[in-house]
Amino acid sequence: MSVSAEIRERLVTHFDPQEIEIVDESESHRGHAGYQEGGESHFRVRMVSKQLSGMSRLARHRAAHEAIGKDLIGRIHALTLDLSDQPTK
Repeated sequence: MSVSAEIRERLVTHFDPQEIEIVDESESHRGHAGYQEGGESHFRVRMVSKQLSGMSRLARHRAAHEAIGKDLIGRIHALTLDLSDQPTK
């Protein structure tokens, strides 16, 4: 299973999001630190889940990291999170 598919599976299982988008941005980091051939090193996650309601930005990030898990986080060089409890218009 790809890293992006693992991220999606874990976040969907934990948060039941209304919206989720996971983008592998690895290719745009070619030649930079952490880049690995074949990608799957730099990700951007945008997720909307009612379960994030009432959480601070820091608490949302911590919850997402916990859901993804240390094992998977350890295989990722960069992870950008855009987490909300309300859909964007």
